[in-house]
Amino acid sequence: MGFTIEDMLLVSKERYQMELVSGKEGWSNSISWLIMLEDFTIINNFSGKELAVTTGLGFQKEEELLGLIITLDEHHASGLVINSGYYIKNIPDSVKKICDEREFPLLTVPWDIYIVDMIKDLSIRVFLQGTVDEQISASFIKAIEKPEDRANYIEALLANYDIDGTFQAVVIFSDILDKMDSVERKRIGYRLQLYCTNLTHNGHFFYYDSAFVIILNDVGDKDAESIIETFTKRVRKKMPEIRFFIGIGSKVKDIGNLYISYKRAREAVRMAEDSDNAAVYFDEMGIYRLLYSIEDKALLKEMSDKLLGPLIEYDKIHNSDYVETLENYLKYDSSIQKVSEAMYIHRNTIAYRMNSIRKLLGTDLGSVDESLPYLIACIIRHIKK
Repeated sequence: MGFTIEDMLLVSKERYQMELVSGKEGWSNSISWLIMLEDFTIINNFSGKELAVTTGLGFQKEEELLGLIITLDEHHASGLVINSGYYIKNIPDSVKKICDEREFPLLTVPWDIYIVDMIKDLSIRVFLQGTVDEQISASFIKAIEKPEDRANYIEALLANYDIDGTFQAVVIFSDILDKMDSVERKRIGYRLQLYCTNLTHNGHFFYYDSAFVIILNDVGDKDAESIIETFTKRVRKKMPEIRFFIGIGSKVKDIGNLYISYKRAREAVRMAEDSDNAAVYFDEMGIYRLLYSIEDKALLKEMSDKLLGPLIEYDKIHNSDYVETLENYLKYDSSIQKVSEAMYIHRNTIAYRMNSIRKLLGTDLGSVDESLPYLIACIIRHIKK
């Protein structure tokens, strides 16, 4: 997940007497670069994940500092370091409060710290970690594409991950990603990484095959659920202009099985898009796990159309909804009353429709063997891709 606020604190606590004074929930924010600023001029050019550093020269008033925090957060900066003690002697409580509310890390270093040396040192560390991250991304992709060729990806992962531990893939998809140029897509990626709270070196984020991917390594079920839930909420709240769909694959043991989790995350994200759900867990998809895993979607459509053909044709001619009625009838275990309540239609009308449906299909749907194929055929109709 790159060089994070947590990493920076570990390096800088003693060397630069750096302290995290508020916005502590943003401790896992990763950093793309360190940028010195004393006014608002260059913030509009931020790509995301920049760590701003200031002496406070241009932000000595409380309202100016508040405005800086809000602007940096809106431009998806990783945090702010204040070289305090001269222009800004004390951090106002209002500033600390807004940083906590926005989960925006606010850090300080004493005035006698030579800030230029600190920026140079930390920027080199960010750059080096970025190079390592690229190697890790390439290795995870190799593990997904050719899991049997372990020698080709193990070395880069061994130093950073428990390759014998558990892995879980999360896929974040939007149909506009492929339409973006690489620069804009990278900006989106930077923003998304900031929403991966509580995830640092037990996870990795990268772009692959028209989607963003998060790999979780040895993350407990409750922690993983919390990370994904928080991520989903933050994405929907802070990036409402882009409709993202999230698919969560099964947890697997050993890096050699990562491809299984990734493939299942891909199927889950397709179902999320089809059903217009923000996030779908593959393990909670029920029978859809089988249907979405079948690559020959034309075969599924043929099977569905063949069984439901008489009802589809009838609905076209009469502008009726016999297919929907049948699906609800099978879904609610042949209960006329429950179908009536679900469709807001009188039960006598439902009973009449079901008699007509049985005649059109040539079956009384009286047994599981007779009804199950039609239920599956109805379910298949919800698979769009």
